[in-house]
Amino acid sequence: QVQLVESGGGLVQAGGSLRLSCAASGRTFSSYAMGWFRQAPGKEREFVAAISWSGGTIRYADSVKGRFAISRDSAKNAVYLQMNSLKPKDSAVYYCAADPGLPGTLADSYDYWGQGTQVTVSS
Repeated sequence: QVQLVESGGGLVQAGGSLRLSCAASGRTFSSYAMGWFRQAPGKEREFVAAISWSGGTIRYADSVKGRFAISRDSAKNAVYLQMNSLKPKDSAVYYCAADPGLPGTLADSYDYWGQGTQVTVSS
């Protein structure tokens, strides 16, 4: 069992930065791949980034490559999403999720989800 709690969302101007954090509880956290997804109003949840349990494999959506960076600190049971050069279209609720397998891009492969944190980018 893994419990996830996101934080770090907020309101930022276009071009600004935010760092999202996801605190995990559960002894098996270090064995899970972790992902970030986002969902804007009226849209489906979409993949943003994922990282393997070892940190050796990282994947990004094309829309965030070069601007976002995912990382994890297993000693702190945490995963992070550094978001730079933010755009209004990045506005959404951001969720972290845990996958017992590979760091996939499909939401259905993730077993555990946090409650989400709102990110709003103003133009």
